[in-house]
Amino acid sequence: MQFNLTGIERRVVPFRLLEDIMAKVGFIRGGAWDYERVTYDFKFEKKQTGDVYYLRVPGVAVKGEIEGSNCIVKLGVPYLGHHYYPHGVEYDEVFPDDIVETSEERLKVLKETLEEIKDYVPET
Repeated sequence: MQFNLTGIERRVVPFRLLEDIMAKVGFIRGGAWDYERVTYDFKFEKKQTGDVYYLRVPGVAVKGEIEGSNCIVKLGVPYLGHHYYPHGVEYDEVFPDDIVETSEERLKVLKETLEEIKDYVPET
């Protein structure tokens, strides 16, 4: 499930600043990155069922490399997935209303936090 038109997609942010913002809002990078792409996750665990969901915010380096001191990241469209052990994450299904609502709330907080900074315009 994708969350289109959140105001997050296409935001351009220096990587170091993005790391701080995402941590502040509760997203973790973990191991989901390479030198060109990065994904930040907000993890949901339903204790009653054991189900695990991930709200993901992808990004791509538009300048430099991920973790580099001069890296600039452009954020993509956030999406939601349901983890099935040991097979992986499924993105194309109907999600519980509480998970969708909480995801929308988290994305709103992220958008508001990003709006506190000015967009960084990479040099051309």
